[in-house]
Amino acid sequence: MAPNELRELKVQLQEQLDKGFIRPSSSPWGCPALFVEKKDQGGKRLCVDYRPLNAVTIKNKYPLPHIDILFDQLAGAKVFSKIDLRSGYYQIKIREEDIPKTAFSTRYGLYEYLVMSFGLTNAPAFFMYMMNSVFMNELDKFVVVFIDDILIYSNSEKEHEEHLKIVLTRLREHKLYAKFSKCAFWLKEVSFLGHILSEKGVAVDPSKVKDVLNWKQPETVTEIRSFLGLAGYYRRFIKDFSKTAKPMTSLTKKNAKYLWSSNCEEAFQTLKKLLTSAPVLAQPDVTKPFDVYCDASGNGLGCVLMQEGRVIAYASRQLRKHEANYPTHDLELAAVVHALKIWRHYLLGNTCHIYTDHKSLKYILTQPEFNMRQRRWLELIKDYDLEIHYHPGKANVVANALSRKAHCNFIEARPTMRVLCYEIDEIEMPTKQHAELYSLIIEPTIKDLVIAAQKQDKGMAHIREGISDKQKACFTLDEQGVLWFKNCLVVPKDMELRKKILDEAHTSLFTMHPGSNKMYQDLKQKFWWTRMKREIAKYVSECDICRELKPIT
Repeated sequence: MAPNELRELKVQLQEQLDKGFIRPSSSPWGCPALFVEKKDQGGKRLCVDYRPLNAVTIKNKYPLPHIDILFDQLAGAKVFSKIDLRSGYYQIKIREEDIPKTAFSTRYGLYEYLVMSFGLTNAPAFFMYMMNSVFMNELDKFVVVFIDDILIYSNSEKEHEEHLKIVLTRLREHKLYAKFSKCAFWLKEVSFLGHILSEKGVAVDPSKVKDVLNWKQPETVTEIRSFLGLAGYYRRFIKDFSKTAKPMTSLTKKNAKYLWSSNCEEAFQTLKKLLTSAPVLAQPDVTKPFDVYCDASGNGLGCVLMQEGRVIAYASRQLRKHEANYPTHDLELAAVVHALKIWRHYLLGNTCHIYTDHKSLKYILTQPEFNMRQRRWLELIKDYDLEIHYHPGKANVVANALSRKAHCNFIEARPTMRVLCYEIDEIEMPTKQHAELYSLIIEPTIKDLVIAAQKQDKGMAHIREGISDKQKACFTLDEQGVLWFKNCLVVPKDMELRKKILDEAHTSLFTMHPGSNKMYQDLKQKFWWTRMKREIAKYVSECDICRELKPIT
């Protein structure tokens, strides 16, 4: 240890001796002590490297809860409080006969713990067991516990008052003490386990994403794994996480040559961008049916779990080696099976509607003949109350997203300000059908831009003033003075604005480069300008990706 660390060591040893946490030892055991940085208030925490002791310890298999499942019970909650125990592990005494095993060596002698120390392999499992025992009657009702973090949630302030009394009484009865500076009460929005929880749903905590945004280009396989591990913690918020990360994960395979290509850099930057614009995910309501949108490609499988038009979770994975040889029908069915397995705790026992863009899949349950793989999957599918539906092409996402977003809340995590901003689009636009596979992070500003451009365009002013009786059958002005053509928003002759609309419909992260006819059919439902079809055809004909990969339609 450095001289300043030795001074800190002497101070902390004396503090722990005074508090009765440790005592001098003559144990035959002895592990080295070290310091780690505290994340909350700075400073250093004394820890012991218990790897030799842990290697010969019988492991406690008590399960730690899955964080995503913990949040599922928060649907409808409007008021939150969180409590963090003060040095939680130190509130647990160690059995007398086991005390010598905790001995650690320092420059100032050998000491042993009288309380549970950080670094012991069974410490998290035992603490979780104790906390679950304390709050057994309150779990899944209004309390969430993860080791020493306690979340209290309620549907109203009156309920919350009663819930807080019960929780604080439980802590007093079991002589468990909280750290007031790390507690927060009566919140509408709370940061808990790296997420932002509110009445609107679950979102990524921008302060946690900051580490990902500032991550420099990985230079070793270990650094790639570290980045993917941190980003992967929020994979449920990212559509097609596995597909996006594939260039990077391929470098982590055994015997793979490390070569950071342009594809790796693109995947690296895309993941960081997606984390900063992650949507607010809705909380599931098990009393209502679920919608699952599945898709498969040569790169992997992707699924979206939705309910009443709101995304609950994304899931994806890369194809395994043998799956790359599957026919299209089996690959699409594999995506359905993947969704049923990963969201089994939501879908089993509930009605669910599966949507796929592979038309023949809707007849899978009445198909007369199956191969062995399909038979195995069919046994799993039969356990679920589901209907498989065909939804036409992925390019439909644009029209549906534009029509649905007037009814949705949006979130944008701005990396410069680190704030969460919810925006609600004020212009009502009718929805003809349920939204297809789309992301809820499309910025709801295009219509605002069109309306602003209308007001600034002199040609539009002449049109407004000179609408004849004959033209009134097609053109209308609403109460705000916005010009419409047969219920479609009129786009002025602003080439930059028109290009923005075309980019959104063709090359954004949420579209699949539709052909000109398909793109026109989508856009004409919401927008209108003269020679619109001709401009769309010209735009698509100049798209390098479309020219290279598919014929123009």
